[in-house]
Amino acid sequence: MEKLSVPTLENNRVKLLPLTLSNYTELIAIAKEDKLVQYSPSIINTPKDLKEYVEATIEQQEKNNAIPFIIFDKKKNAFAGSTRLGNINWKNKVIYLGWTWIGRDFQGTGLNTNMKFLMLEYAFETLKFDKIVFTVDERNIRSRKAVEKLGATLEGLLRKDVLMPDGFKRNTCVYGILNEEWPTIKLNLASKL
Repeated sequence: MEKLSVPTLENNRVKLLPLTLSNYTELIAIAKEDKLVQYSPSIINTPKDLKEYVEATIEQQEKNNAIPFIIFDKKKNAFAGSTRLGNINWKNKVIYLGWTWIGRDFQGTGLNTNMKFLMLEYAFETLKFDKIVFTVDERNIRSRKAVEKLGATLEGLLRKDVLMPDGFKRNTCVYGILNEEWPTIKLNLASKL
């Protein structure tokens, strides 16, 4: 399989560009925000940690296992955070959408719905995946509601699934959207954009 290139996905609200070692520094100030990724196993709050996070992401991209994006909010004319498609199972046509973090100033503004719409559209319509999976810390009610608002179905709970940086073993809620559900979900999401 040839190396997958990261596309630029864009609508009138958001532009998703390939996350690289030359642009990740745009996110240093946002990554420092207190409790930005409190429900994530990733540590990004220092420039060194953020660089290591991006390097690991790019390594996954080079293995055709991730499609990482840096998020640019066109309304605020500013970089807002990062997201990606990952844990790609090419044989079974299953892909995960997540690793999303956006600065507090961008939360609750409709940015997340716009970028998730573009990523879902790309995964289902361009890459032709059969299923998109979201995993969310059980305690992260805000993110769980956001995924449910997209139209994803809660498929189960993985108990004590992920070790967090503070030593806590989190439970993970698993959500999914199937390709046959996408046309209806797409219409619903498009009406909100």
